[in-house]
Amino acid sequence: MDQTAPADLEALAYDWASIARPEQLPPEGDWFVWLLRSGRGFGKTRTGAEAVRAAVDQGYRRIALVGQTVADVRDTMIEVGDSALLNICPPHNRPEYQPSKRRLTWPNGAMAITYSGDRPDQLRGPQHEFAWCDELAKFQYPQLTWDNLMLGLRIGPNPRVLVTTTPRPIPLLKHLLLQPTTVGVQRPTDDNIANLHPAYIRNVIDPMRGTRLGRQEIEGEILTDTPGALWTYGLIDGTRVEKAPPGGWRRLVIGVDPAVTANIGSDETGIIMAGIGSDDHAYVLQDASMKASPDTWASMAVGLYHRHKGDLIIGETNNGGDMVESTIRTVDRLVSYKGVHATRGKYVRAEPVAALYEQGRVHHVGAFPDLEDQMCTFVPGDKVSPDRMDALVWALTELMLGDEGGLWMRIL
Repeated sequence: MDQTAPADLEALAYDWASIARPEQLPPEGDWFVWLLRSGRGFGKTRTGAEAVRAAVDQGYRRIALVGQTVADVRDTMIEVGDSALLNICPPHNRPEYQPSKRRLTWPNGAMAITYSGDRPDQLRGPQHEFAWCDELAKFQYPQLTWDNLMLGLRIGPNPRVLVTTTPRPIPLLKHLLLQPTTVGVQRPTDDNIANLHPAYIRNVIDPMRGTRLGRQEIEGEILTDTPGALWTYGLIDGTRVEKAPPGGWRRLVIGVDPAVTANIGSDETGIIMAGIGSDDHAYVLQDASMKASPDTWASMAVGLYHRHKGDLIIGETNNGGDMVESTIRTVDRLVSYKGVHATRGKYVRAEPVAALYEQGRVHHVGAFPDLEDQMCTFVPGDKVSPDRMDALVWALTELMLGDEGGLWMRIL
């Protein structure tokens, strides 16, 4: 008969060291950055949350929790799911969460403050001893957020930071991996395959195996630029800006590449907002792409149009035909709309837009990881539909080139 006391059962249930895989435990040695890059479903979130809990137990008192957005910090890192902080701490040592103060407080007085990669200025000033950055490669302002975090990681006997991320090839990740005080760990999704639902493995993981995207999203590799792609990450980084220029917009448009269905296997609807400034340069301002019903994506496009005083919504009509305009006008019948029909392939349409980047005339205001991944990996013959890239091409063609690049052809 099992004579294990309830307290002992609780201790076993929360004994992370006994159930974690070796790669999920803090590395040995004198490290400053522990950079864990892995495939989807590896257990990055649980690793990060458990590292924070361990830091609290070891005496760290001022901790930074930095996620992609406010919602990501709240949902992924703190509240939702078995791997979130509130759910991996034992009842007797569970922190009190005060969302309005962006604060978690443990019974021993340790405190964690939340920050996000789309609001880097929040990290100006606060001091920390330990930090957990989740999905750093997807931050809108990765370098600025990181720099501000580092400037405040200056108290305590041994300041440290854990980065858990899908390994997109941003310059910051490449730089960190070259530092002697960084311990880089790369692990595949397959490490945790026994704990993943068979439907997820069958429908998401297995179709990606052997593909370039699979090497990144399943194997955890940082990929270099794709041969044959029109854009490179260096090209985009070279003209990126942190803020939009002053003086307002000569024109501001929203490009839409609609999906024709809205189920789990559907493509996304690309929604890209861009403007042309007084300097005659174009600025990519927002990627609002989504997998959603027609009413939802139309409401998003029309909302951007009104909120930012846009001039035009441009919708590709190849698949949706008149449905695109009618859906948008169901939301607002008076919105300024233009339907465009592609008469050439995606790659050919994108070439003159890529040339504008090479000329330094297009700038991304912040980072748009999903969009940029499509731009830098799409090559002729790809079966994956680059919906975000298509929406970008339509928006920038309207702003800078005229219909389908006609002005570009005249310039040549």
